[in-house]
Amino acid sequence: MFTGIIETLGTLTQKVKENDNLHLTVASSITNELKIDQSVAHNGICLTVVALNNDEYTVTAIKETIDKTNLGDWEVGDTLNIERAMKLGDRLDGHLVQGHVDQIAVCTAIEEANGSWYFTFEYDPSLENITIEKGSITINGTSLTVVNSKLNSFSVAIIPYTYENTNFNSFKVGTKVNLEFDVVGKYVKRIHDLRK
Repeated sequence: MFTGIIETLGTLTQKVKENDNLHLTVASSITNELKIDQSVAHNGICLTVVALNNDEYTVTAIKETIDKTNLGDWEVGDTLNIERAMKLGDRLDGHLVQGHVDQIAVCTAIEEANGSWYFTFEYDPSLENITIEKGSITINGTSLTVVNSKLNSFSVAIIPYTYENTNFNSFKVGTKVNLEFDVVGKYVKRIHDLRK
């Protein structure tokens, strides 16, 4: 379980395909604090540490993960949002995030707003995920508040700290991102759908 508060940034240093799997090596300032079998979110994707080497660590993604996320598009040199799993007893500064990406979205607009930014995203509505105004959404692992919620699109407002300390500063129109919709909302929707 994660909070969506990005702990640090990492750099993808190696990407190796083995059968249907991808082995990803990441350089990060927190590598020396990691251990084998630890869960770490990378752009919102929960992956398990399988190897450690100096300031780099390796995680493995399976086909299911690759198919449902933007992970297959990552290239060596890309900057990743990194968060370790939360500790019981810590403050939940973001919202409950599972590290299970529901689908990808595409950035359709970036608007500078006198010291902050509005990013707009569109996603495929056929998967029936929903946002609500002022509800929570996770974009590339970052916990954010939805504004301008529509059937298949929404916006988020980004403050300078978030812009500077996540990979939002690399987004362009057309950038694909990972979305994890609010887990509470998903359960409520599921119960509602079953009662129809």
